[in-house]
Amino acid sequence: MKTFTSDLENPPKLTPEKLRTEWEATLAQPRRRYSKAARALFVLLDVVYGRPRTLSKFKVLEVIARVPYQAWEHVAYVAVTHRYSRPTFARRIFERVSESRDQQDNEQWHLLILEDLVEQSGKRENFLRYRLFPQVIAMAYYYLSWLLYVLQPAWSYRLNADFEDHAEHEYAEFVKENPAFDETAYDGPFVEEYGDYATLADLFRQIGHDERVHKNESLARMAEPRFR
Repeated sequence: MKTFTSDLENPPKLTPEKLRTEWEATLAQPRRRYSKAARALFVLLDVVYGRPRTLSKFKVLEVIARVPYQAWEHVAYVAVTHRYSRPTFARRIFERVSESRDQQDNEQWHLLILEDLVEQSGKRENFLRYRLFPQVIAMAYYYLSWLLYVLQPAWSYRLNADFEDHAEHEYAEFVKENPAFDETAYDGPFVEEYGDYATLADLFRQIGHDERVHKNESLARMAEPRFR
């Protein structure tokens, strides 16, 4: 079993007891006041994929979740290219690139885990709805995140905080709706890379907590001055 090192990993890997505590905290906490863009995205997902929370719908969420970090990474690389003559400034940007890559990789593990769970469930997914259309949404979301970041980074961070807050609460409600998850063993193919969780409930609680960490990171970035 992977050792829990909450003070060394980001997002931290929590013990089962801590996961339950943080899950209950999420359920008790109201959602953010989402921006119009975020609300429009959530309505679109409900229209296309239905309001019920399903593994397939969460997989679509994870396809989309990665793209703001990709957008920020690409913008930062361009900034490094044009500002390499200022080493201190360039280093700060490169640190931001590394942070975005770590967040992106974490979301990628979520996607791979959801993909595996859907496959194990035996559900046959429609190609257009679950393969092609999520990529179209993700592309549009990428360019929106990119444009907002170029115009004013805080706007892009706010949109991401809204999305991550939504994901955090959706995972929490998913566990609440499925009490059997606490009795369902989990032994997926990515335990070495992501973490070893005894039950599906703890797996989803950890993913939901990851989303909270990403949300808080975006909120912290909103308060920072723009790079100059």
